This record gives sequence, C-alpha cells and structure tokens, in this order.
Amino acid sequence: MRSIILLLTVGLLSACSFVKMAPGGDEVKVIAIGKDMSACEKRGDINVSVKDRLGPYERDVLRVKDELEVLARNEAPGLKADTVQAVAEVDDGAQKWRAYRCNGVQKVPSNESLDKAVTQPLKD
Repeated sequence: MRSIILLLTVGLLSACSFVKMAPGGDEVKVIAIGKDMSACEKRGDINVSVKDRLGPYERDVLRVKDELEVLARNEAPGLKADTVQAVAEVDDGAQKWRAYRCNGVQKVPSNESLDKAVTQPLKD
C-alpha cells in the first residue's frame, strides 16, 4: 500500500510544472538550434538547470526541456534580448542558451517562408 502511494505521488509530481513564466518572458521568441542568427545582435549567454530526477525516478524529458526553455525566456529580458536559442542539447537537467536582440535589427525568417518553394518561368 505504501509503495502505491509513493508511485502515485511521484506520478502526480512529474505531471506538474515547477517553473512559471515571468513577466516579459512570454514576449521572447525561441529559435531552433542551428538556425543562423547572424542578423541579430548577441546579448549574452544563459545557463539554466532544473531537476531531471525525483529520487530514483527520471522526470519526463519533454517537461524538463519545456522548463529549461521557460527559464531561458525568463532571463532574456534582463539582457535586453527578445530572442533565445539553445546552444546545446539538455545534459543532466542543464542547458546553455544564447540571447539575442533581433527586433529592430532585422527579422529572423519564419519557418513558413523557409518551407515554401518559389517557381518562376524559364526565359527563352
């Protein structure tokens, strides 16, 4: 009976998000790893970490990634940045991000414009 209660408690806790969005963080854009950010001004690096384990149980990887992203977005306004990009994948609940200011510099192309092909007629 005791082990069932422990499993239910761990299960419920793993479904909770421990990190909340701070004011200004919801306005920060997240750019995928590897996208060219040379059109933006680099504002600094952000190192964030969360617990990826609860005792012997590993937390859901997607929840850990989501919380790290929220933490990075929360830090960006303090660096006067409007965009963040992960520098590396998650490692033991920690991740390094880079903050950029793109607003007013030059807009980063959206995924929609990158996925569309343009066809033009051949000239004789």
